[in-house]
Amino acid sequence: MTSRSLSANSQGIEEAKKVLASRSWTQEYLASEVGLSSRQSVWKFLSGRPVSRQIFKELCFTLNLDWKAVADLPHDQSTTLPSFKLKPSNSDIPQLVSLMRSQVKETIESQCSTLQSPFQATQPLLDKVYTKTQFFLEPSYQRWLEPSDLEDSLQSTPNFRLSSFDSNTVVDLDALAKHRKLVILGKPGAGKTTFLQHIALQCNKGKYRRNCIPCFIQLRTEWDLGDDKYFDFLSYLINYGENHGFSQKQVLMLLEKGRFLCLLDGLDEVPLKVREGICKNIQGFAQDYYQNLLMITSRSSAQQFHFKGFTYVEIADFDQKSVELFAQNWFKATCKNKTKGNQKAEDFIEQLNTPDNQAIRELAITPILLHLLCSVFQQKAKFPRQRAKLYQAGLDILLQRWDRSKGIERDDFYHNLSILHKRKLLSKIAAVTFSQERYFFETRELQEIIEDYLCTHCDFQEEKENLWLTSESIIKSIEIQHGILVERANDVYSFSHLTFQEYFTARYIIASEGDELESKLQELASKMLNKSWRDVILLTINLLPKADRFLQNMKQFVEHLAQEDCKLQTCLQFLDEKVKTLKSFSHPSAVRAFYFTLLNNRDFDLALSLDNQFAYHSQLSTDIQLDSILARAFLDSINVLKEPKFKSFLNLCFTLEIENKCSENSNLLKEFTDLKCQLPSPEQEESHLINWWKNQGKEWIDKFRDLLVTYRKIGYNWQLNDQERELWSSYYQANVFLVECLQTDGNMSTKLKREIEKSLLLPNKK
Repeated sequence: MTSRSLSANSQGIEEAKKVLASRSWTQEYLASEVGLSSRQSVWKFLSGRPVSRQIFKELCFTLNLDWKAVADLPHDQSTTLPSFKLKPSNSDIPQLVSLMRSQVKETIESQCSTLQSPFQATQPLLDKVYTKTQFFLEPSYQRWLEPSDLEDSLQSTPNFRLSSFDSNTVVDLDALAKHRKLVILGKPGAGKTTFLQHIALQCNKGKYRRNCIPCFIQLRTEWDLGDDKYFDFLSYLINYGENHGFSQKQVLMLLEKGRFLCLLDGLDEVPLKVREGICKNIQGFAQDYYQNLLMITSRSSAQQFHFKGFTYVEIADFDQKSVELFAQNWFKATCKNKTKGNQKAEDFIEQLNTPDNQAIRELAITPILLHLLCSVFQQKAKFPRQRAKLYQAGLDILLQRWDRSKGIERDDFYHNLSILHKRKLLSKIAAVTFSQERYFFETRELQEIIEDYLCTHCDFQEEKENLWLTSESIIKSIEIQHGILVERANDVYSFSHLTFQEYFTARYIIASEGDELESKLQELASKMLNKSWRDVILLTINLLPKADRFLQNMKQFVEHLAQEDCKLQTCLQFLDEKVKTLKSFSHPSAVRAFYFTLLNNRDFDLALSLDNQFAYHSQLSTDIQLDSILARAFLDSINVLKEPKFKSFLNLCFTLEIENKCSENSNLLKEFTDLKCQLPSPEQEESHLINWWKNQGKEWIDKFRDLLVTYRKIGYNWQLNDQERELWSSYYQANVFLVECLQTDGNMSTKLKREIEKSLLLPNKK
């Protein structure tokens, strides 16, 4: 039988040392890259001593070496391993299990103790970071739903993000414990390997299936035994036992009694040419030794072979509670100071949950991307303002680094496409579907887009039937290899995150040139009022080499909104005149924004974004403070008129106690005092107060409005109809968003930014 250990030959050792020297890597660093908790196996590898076949292959993959060329003939380990001579009887089983568990303990620790990561040199211990995994009992691809069904469910969610959609039943491991054979599906980075590692470690510690022997197998390093020999499950387990000092008879006896917990990771990572054969081999083993526990992980769409007698489940995305728990565990595990770790975790969760970071929060539901977010935050103590860079880093992991870090080689047409073509293809899919406001799409719709791309950009010359089959295989490859497209129901796909669809749409726009780019940017600017396009606009500003022209397009669109409305133009004229009469050190545009909503909905977001003085009432000029107080009193009086109640009238009386604020203007003070005297006394009966407001309230409010217009130039009654009210609101919101765009980290000139800010909420020039 083939030994389960390998050692490096002298030439292989020299090649490995050259790679280490060229990369300036230490043995400790190489160990962390492979996911080992110590450098002992690396030292053995570089000394020509035997190490486990799996670790040997992982080291070669990481060093970009051909393991077959590096490997020497395996050493005979029969003299160095203990041998336990027990008769094959039922009474020996508990002792035999206990002995073998003790022998495999170090192997399991070496394989499973650290958290895998494609972008972090120092790997935290898995047990310190692991967060409870949840599962869907019904894998997504088994659900028979139409795109319209999924669209309706998405529209009903509060924040309208793909990550918030799911109608599947969620369970945890405790609910799955009754199943002896499981196939665990999930998209790339969903935590499949981490879950199996956790199960192996828990079994190792006697906290899960303590009467079983754990065996963790990464299929990507075990399928090829050389000399055209491929993975045979029974032979593997016999060798596994022999390598730990047990005879074939003893291993077979344990298998007959169902004492193995077999954890097979990454079935999708086995090449297609041998995958079906290996699946059949595993199926045969599961039937012959049916009492043993088996768990197999695979990326969802790669699982085409159906294992009889197995329960299929799918790993669920992290919910809010899981995201927060993972972050707390991760920062505690990676910060040397426990107090600092706790504080960083709190800061991370607080910033992640802000409305501005909703799109970033969507990425956090996938463990691998949450790991990335934690790593970025640990260095900067904040999320990047230029989010396009963050999304690009996440996509780089999914498109390239995740498979590469595992040493996975794909063998399909899609794999041979350049990374540039892959990005362009995903950008086209995103742009076409997003422009149609489609978030879920059938396979045939995707195939049409892919076919067009292959014929237009890749000079694909195959027949129609081959073109159709190739486009279908590309869809599966994108899902299997990257998880960027996800099958949400049978034959219905979406992007895994709406953020990725938005990002690729922005990339598609900026990939244009000349007049085509200008046309697309003008069209995009016209979508400012469509909330679903706002993240695309922000990402476009981030990605453009020079965003000035695009921002000018947006400013022209905002001005065009107000151009045809005479009332709005008059209002803006009055605002400009009002601001010029004030003695204020605040930003003039911020003051105009403040007065624009003062007697409307008192939304001061635009004023605050332009000048943070508006966050502190006491820092504002006396004039602005007075107008703010008078406006509040006026709005309170309108509320009393709408619904006369003693409590609301009493509140108005307190609001009107502002004579000291009017003292600098004697005429205003006199008229205001006279107006107050016309109100009924709050000491009168409630019924009298209500009748007064019903009969005389409107007249009193009209006088209050006249006072505001005469002395403060505020409170004009514009008598807007519904259409005009909608236009004014849209105009204001467009200005708010324009300022948000100006304040993003795009490549724009400071001069243009100041010019646009200075011209906000001004009437159009005649």
